[in-house]
Amino acid sequence: MFYYLSQFFSFLLMPYTVCLLLLLAGIIWVKRDMGKRMLILGLALLFFFSNGAICNYVMNWYETPLVPIADLEYHEVGIVLTGVTNLNKVSGDRTFFDRGADRATHAVQLYKEGKLGKILITGGQGLTTVGDQREAVLLAEFMVMAGVDPGHLYIEDKARNTRENALFAKQTLEERGYDLSKKYLVITSAFHMKRALGCFEKVNMRVEGFPVDYYGSDGIWNLKGILQPSPTALALWHKLFKEWMGTLIYLVVGYI
Repeated sequence: MFYYLSQFFSFLLMPYTVCLLLLLAGIIWVKRDMGKRMLILGLALLFFFSNGAICNYVMNWYETPLVPIADLEYHEVGIVLTGVTNLNKVSGDRTFFDRGADRATHAVQLYKEGKLGKILITGGQGLTTVGDQREAVLLAEFMVMAGVDPGHLYIEDKARNTRENALFAKQTLEERGYDLSKKYLVITSAFHMKRALGCFEKVNMRVEGFPVDYYGSDGIWNLKGILQPSPTALALWHKLFKEWMGTLIYLVVGYI
C-alpha cells in the first residue's frame, strides 16, 4: 500500500500539476484578486519550470559526478537497478528500452573491460505493465545477446522500488555465499544515485556508485536556452521532483 500511495501523492506535487492547478483556480476565480494572483503565479512558475538553462543547471548540480572507467577498481559483482524498459510493449523477442538504457549498456561495457566479475540485475514490475514481464529478465536477455556469459548473471525479479532493490540484492548475494564485508558496485542513473546508495548502506551493504544516464548537459547558457521555453525542461523537473519526494519519504520512513 505504501508503494502505491507514495507514487500517487508525489504526483500531486509535481511542477506541471502545481502549475495546472494554479491556472485552473485562477480561471475559476478570475474576477477575484486571489484568482488573478493565482493566474500570474501559475504563468510565472510555468515559465520558470520550462526554462532549459535553469533546469539544466539544477540537474547538473544534483546528479552524481561522472566516474572515469579507468579509475574504477575491479568489483566481484555490479548491481544494476532496473526502471529503464518499456513494460507496456510486448514482443517476446526483444527488449524495449525507455530512457536509462545506460544502466544496462554501461554495465556490459564494465563487464567486458574487466571491471566486473558478475552482474546482478534487480527489479520486477512497476505500477503499469502489460502481462507478466519482469525487467530483470528482459535486461538479462539483452546482456546475454550483447556478449555477457549467462553464468555471470544473477536475476532478482521481485523488487518494486529502491528499498526492495537493496534488500533483495543483499539476500541474493547472501544466498550465493558472497562476502558482504566486501564492496559492491551500484549502477543506476546519476540523478538517482544518492537515494540508491543510501538504501544499500541502510541494509548494511558496502557499496560505491557508478552513475550513468545523465540528464544534465554540458553548456546550455545561451540565448536560446535562457529565453526559449522547453517542454523537455518541464519533464526533467518532474523527474527531479519525483526523486526529491522519494528521497524525503524514504528519510521519513527510515529507508535511508
